[in-house]
Amino acid sequence: MQIVFMNRLVKDAGSEGEKLAQVWIGEEEGTWHLGWRDLEMTGEAMDTAWYEGGSWNEMLYIYRHGLAVKLGEGFRPLIDGTFHEEEELKGRSHAVQKLYCYSELHNNEELYAELTAWRRRKAASERKAPYFIASNRVLRLISAFVPHSIEELLQLPGVGESKASEYGADLIEIAGTVQRSHEFPLDWVNDALDDQSYLSWTYKQKEHKYKQDLDKYRTRRTMLKGIYEGMNLQQLEQECGLPRRDLVEALEQLEKEGYDTERLIQSELEEVPNEEQERVWAALEELGDALLKPVLLQVYGEDAASGSGMEQRYERIRLIRIRFRRQPGSRRSVG
Repeated sequence: MQIVFMNRLVKDAGSEGEKLAQVWIGEEEGTWHLGWRDLEMTGEAMDTAWYEGGSWNEMLYIYRHGLAVKLGEGFRPLIDGTFHEEEELKGRSHAVQKLYCYSELHNNEELYAELTAWRRRKAASERKAPYFIASNRVLRLISAFVPHSIEELLQLPGVGESKASEYGADLIEIAGTVQRSHEFPLDWVNDALDDQSYLSWTYKQKEHKYKQDLDKYRTRRTMLKGIYEGMNLQQLEQECGLPRRDLVEALEQLEKEGYDTERLIQSELEEVPNEEQERVWAALEELGDALLKPVLLQVYGEDAASGSGMEQRYERIRLIRIRFRRQPGSRRSVG
């Protein structure tokens, strides 16, 4: 086997000294090999195979994720910059990232639980998905920094004027009962975080991101294979281990990337009456294709947004929307 890439890493193990390891990529007769090697002080080595197969892209996803895990465990490269494609979280400042890091390491779990309970109630009453009310990250920030006024709430990333106007009073009422040991503004956070804690947290974010990338790649590959073999959504559920809604979202993405998904769409819409499909198409032409709910209500009536058949109706609209978007000049609303 020909080794095409290798780098050595080191980890400070405290009283045990340093731990050495290698990450390597090899190629043999068209097969890619990826592995991790723990190097013992005695000279012995313990190998762990991460990948063996013919896909460079899949190997690269596994490499990034596996390496991020090891970096999160404390390993650092002896030759920096050559082992890893550095992809800092784009569009966010260093200071904002430190706020996120601090909030996850020092949040108030009791307050966070109270905030998530409030979000569930609010989402149910407004018939919205919980993340439309507030993301987990925003609730973590609130639970860690405990704002006592709208002005302080607005200093948290992810909270804008609209969100503060709509939900700020509720959030301040919940957080205002909790004592805090620090004040706003939050410029003290930079000094409160030690470099190693922040670096480890950063690599954990990479680990999560690369795991998502790997999962998406595998889902995409399995779906393309399934569509080619004539599978339906029920069969793909079993193959991918994902719910139908996620599979339809993945199907929409494949269509955007230029893949032919018609075989699966045709299979799923075979039992949908032509008259129903025509009404959905007409609603898309009239209302645009950006928002599904107006189409749902126009086609199926005011009671369609609830009940046992709601998910099936949304699924049908989304499948027909894929066909609709293929047409030249289809009306796309900006939502």
